[in-house]
Amino acid sequence: MQRALPLLHGQVTLFTALDDDDNVLQELSYPELRLEFYIYLYQHRTVIESIVSYHLNLHRKQTCRVGEVKDWIAGSFNVCIPVEIDGHDENAPKRVLIRFPLPYKVGEIQHPGNADEKLRCEAATFIWIRQNCPSIPMPRLRGFAFAQGPCFTAIEHVPILSRLKWYFHRVVSFLFGYAPRPPYLSRNCPFSLTTGYLIMDHVGSTDTMMLSESWNKLRHDQDRRANLFRGLSQIILSLAQFPFDRIGSLTIDDQGIIKHTNRPLTLRLHHLENESVPTYIDGDFTYSTSDSYFMDLLSCHDSRLRHAPNSIRNKADGEAQLSTLTIMRALLPHFSCRRYRQGPFIMTLTDLHQSNLFVDSNWNIKSLVDLEWTCSLPVEMLHPPYWLTGRGVDQLYEGEHLDAFSKIHAEFMNVFEEEEEAHSRAGNKTLGLSGIMRKGWKLGSFWYFHALETPKGLYNIFLDHIQPRFSKLDDAGLVEFERTISPYWAPDVQRFLDGKIKELETYEGQLRDAFAGAHEEPPNSGPPSAT
Repeated sequence: MQRALPLLHGQVTLFTALDDDDNVLQELSYPELRLEFYIYLYQHRTVIESIVSYHLNLHRKQTCRVGEVKDWIAGSFNVCIPVEIDGHDENAPKRVLIRFPLPYKVGEIQHPGNADEKLRCEAATFIWIRQNCPSIPMPRLRGFAFAQGPCFTAIEHVPILSRLKWYFHRVVSFLFGYAPRPPYLSRNCPFSLTTGYLIMDHVGSTDTMMLSESWNKLRHDQDRRANLFRGLSQIILSLAQFPFDRIGSLTIDDQGIIKHTNRPLTLRLHHLENESVPTYIDGDFTYSTSDSYFMDLLSCHDSRLRHAPNSIRNKADGEAQLSTLTIMRALLPHFSCRRYRQGPFIMTLTDLHQSNLFVDSNWNIKSLVDLEWTCSLPVEMLHPPYWLTGRGVDQLYEGEHLDAFSKIHAEFMNVFEEEEEAHSRAGNKTLGLSGIMRKGWKLGSFWYFHALETPKGLYNIFLDHIQPRFSKLDDAGLVEFERTISPYWAPDVQRFLDGKIKELETYEGQLRDAFAGAHEEPPNSGPPSAT
């Protein structure tokens, strides 16, 4: 029986690790890093309680209590700790979540400041949506802070004198044409941690639940799907009412001013940087044209091939990936429209999945959570969620899986078109999104832009959905095509491939050493006990 080592979720054997496209050597370090971070938070639970109490301006008769470790909610990039509020105050919620970014998943170790970047973008997005799209249901953001910067408290929770000063500054800003101050006051919290945080209302009750809890069981119910599609359409259309002139993310500065000056922060950027793959996209860089953004996304794929130790398995695999990236660049003008080169750019939820949506029993959307990774993107990149049939975007192969998705895609678009027409009749800006999305599906842009956003899935998406649109090749023809095109990726491709194969040998040797040097009994990979 092969020895298995712990990962964040489950275990991995050497055989599986060698076959994995991810950097398993780095993933093996996550359980210990998680344990260290959880222990730090647990040891500072009284500080966390004081922080929550400070932000909510609780009275002496009120107390707050950090939930047990078993109730902590671990996500891919955050951990949410529930905090119960005891005592009665109509202005204070009964339960909140304090949410911390996981430093070992967002690239904080390799790129100090990434965790704060993520927090600033998410807090700014919360505030912007609350102010501009009040019809979108989401939890109330009560306060937030950054590891390198001040803390902010919702204005309804600050003392009356501070509140009056805030109103005065807001009026002055308005009179002199300055950017309006959002309803959060910058303060010097007497309690601090080494990490920033967000504090928001806890979502969930007896009549609402995460969509993921009932998705597999009920996704074939057409009435529930229609309710879900209607809610998603309304969210997309609400966000699209306020197009931006640049591609980027919202952020908030130390004075509490929201600006559209951050790079378009998606989970792929932090994921690549967390694996020491440079993206060469500075934090304060935004894009005025869509094609420059698309080319930088392709450059991120190049960077992954150059810097990830196991990105290329052998010469044939290398030729396949290099030829694909070369052709993806050549095909960009076919899948992107010059008409939309300079916009509109619309606020897009790039990480919208079943666990980020809370619904009632009929799948009416009651709350949208996790606004991280939201940014303004080219309108051509807008499309229905790929997970509507329960499969990954690189698993929608030709045949029954693709046929099933095509039907659901058409169903979603019918609902979206109805909502867009209703939106237009009500006098709202719509930008003709349904027409753009339908054209993208027909043209194949749906697949092209998903390939741009999927570092590990690009080759499969290209092979299944892009390559056949231009040329039907048998296996021998495909091999010859890849051998012919790959040298045009960069000069001296053969030397590059030889170097990557040596790099892979080193990586695999380090993996074998990790398994050989492991204890017979794997260390505890879970969070610390509350006892």
